[in-house]
Amino acid sequence: MRIWRQAPASLAVALILIGAPASAQDSPQALRQEIDQLRRDFDALKQQYGDRLSALESKLAAAEGAARRPTAQTPAGQPVAEVPAGAAGAGGPTGALPVYGASVGGAKVFNPDIAVIGDFLGASGRNLVNPSPALEMHESEASFQAVVDPYARADFFISFGESGVNLEEGFLTLTSLPGGLLTKVGKMRAAFGKVNSLHNHVLPWTDRPLVIQNLVGGEDGINDAGISVARLIPNPWLFLEATGQVLRGDSGDDFFHSSKRGDLSYVGHLRAYHDITEDSNIDFGFSASRGHNPAGIVDGTDVGRFTTSLYGIDATYRWRPLSRSIYHSFVGRTEWIWSRRDQFDGRQDAMGMYLSGDYQLARRWFAGARLDRSNRAHDASLVDTGGSFLVTYWPSEFSQVRGQYRRTNYALGPSANELLFQFQFSIGAHGAHPF
Repeated sequence: MRIWRQAPASLAVALILIGAPASAQDSPQALRQEIDQLRRDFDALKQQYGDRLSALESKLAAAEGAARRPTAQTPAGQPVAEVPAGAAGAGGPTGALPVYGASVGGAKVFNPDIAVIGDFLGASGRNLVNPSPALEMHESEASFQAVVDPYARADFFISFGESGVNLEEGFLTLTSLPGGLLTKVGKMRAAFGKVNSLHNHVLPWTDRPLVIQNLVGGEDGINDAGISVARLIPNPWLFLEATGQVLRGDSGDDFFHSSKRGDLSYVGHLRAYHDITEDSNIDFGFSASRGHNPAGIVDGTDVGRFTTSLYGIDATYRWRPLSRSIYHSFVGRTEWIWSRRDQFDGRQDAMGMYLSGDYQLARRWFAGARLDRSNRAHDASLVDTGGSFLVTYWPSEFSQVRGQYRRTNYALGPSANELLFQFQFSIGAHGAHPF
């Protein structure tokens, strides 16, 4: 055994002496004392080397067991962190451990939040004036949103239709300018009223009201490149925000049109918000806009300097009881718009409005109704009216199913009765829209 091989020379000499015959001069008493001393030395050495042997055997068993177990391999480039001092002695792990999720978080540092929202529409019934396809992928909106630096953020919204691609919005928001000014630079939906600033997927209906279609450029509305400046107006009574925008002057095919560099369009909006009770609030707004229209363009030549001026008032009432907010709520909306359009046959003063309400019946079910009335911008003597009933089901916050019965009484042409249905779905992280 190793214990005997590792014994010191003194022990070997002592053993030889034990086996040698006693000399004549050694007394029995002296020999007994020497034997007792050697026994004590032998017991001490046995204890010392026995403990060392047990420790070595334990380490060998642990090493052989670790070699048989599969070891977790840390991927190349995986960030690691040292175990805090004292964890190993307390029975915890030893060495460096991988930091999970760090590679994913690091990879996203330079990537924006990306989302895609699908808007599928279907229609049945009869509409000879403004028919819609029986089935269509009306719009697929891709959004890219991220913070640029501590002083700005960027938002891009690209809409994909069945016939092409369009930059719906793409702007930079500067949040730290002097004077509390919130500034946007890029292409954006103008802050005129409520509906004009909303994307299709956040509308409470499958379509836009008649007043928006007749007087404010239809689905695209006032959507142009320019600069927007907004500022909160401090006061002790209510939330008050003023917005001013200068745009290039091109919105829609037959709405605002810029023939030269100086043909800019302008938008102003004043918004007031106030909590009525802890369950309800009201939102008011006044809007104004002015720009050149294409009525004076003949064969590509601008033969007349005609403009269009718009004025609007909007109001939104919200009721959501705190104790039952996921089961019952109500939102009432209305918007009144006046249009003053210059053209060869004189100025046309048109007006339009809508009134709608949406009530939450249960956690995922909503019912609503809308009334429409609007003159036409080119001929104010023509009046279109309509009404709609809607039912909406939300399977989750990422999908929506909606049905809408719509009747439209056109000033020119037969009335239309249609049943519209809509499927919406979203993937990715889509930022919240303005309240």
